[in-house]
Amino acid sequence: MIVWLGSEVMFFAGLFAIYFTLRSTSPGLWAQETAHLNVPYALVNTLILVSSSFTCQAGVFAAERLQSRRTGKLMQFWKWGLVEWFYLTFSLGAVFVTGQVFEYANLVSEHIGFDSNAYGSSFYLTTGFHALHVTCGLIAFLLVLGRVFAVKNFTHREATTAIVVSYYWHFVDVVWIGLFLVIYVLK
Repeated sequence: MIVWLGSEVMFFAGLFAIYFTLRSTSPGLWAQETAHLNVPYALVNTLILVSSSFTCQAGVFAAERLQSRRTGKLMQFWKWGLVEWFYLTFSLGAVFVTGQVFEYANLVSEHIGFDSNAYGSSFYLTTGFHALHVTCGLIAFLLVLGRVFAVKNFTHREATTAIVVSYYWHFVDVVWIGLFLVIYVLK
């Protein structure tokens, strides 16, 4: 997983390079188009994704204790197991992707599409590939949860699977923080 994530770093580095190159050749276009971005909305969506990294890590801690399910009541989150934390992580990730879809719909209604200009192309290319990676992470969470439900005993093998998926999820979160800073904050 670590080696594969290294290749993903190079992939996203290429997307950042595309964004910066196109931005440097069209500063006026960037100033005009970034005015349409809803930064507070994107910040809330970012905080949702970042919080999912914390819930994911809480699930990893539970997996390391070999605690697949909660040992207390539902609202006693400090007694949650891997399953509850990963369900919450999945939900937060799904909310993030849904938020991206709504942001895309809003930008398209303002005539900023993938093929409208260089800004639209680079915006949708970078954020779209990130959303695709988040969606793959959501599928990975479902596979981990399915595996937990399929086994009789939760062992180190299942815990290791959860840990590996968490590496991917944390990577996707860190990439988004970079994208958010470059696209929404850097002027």
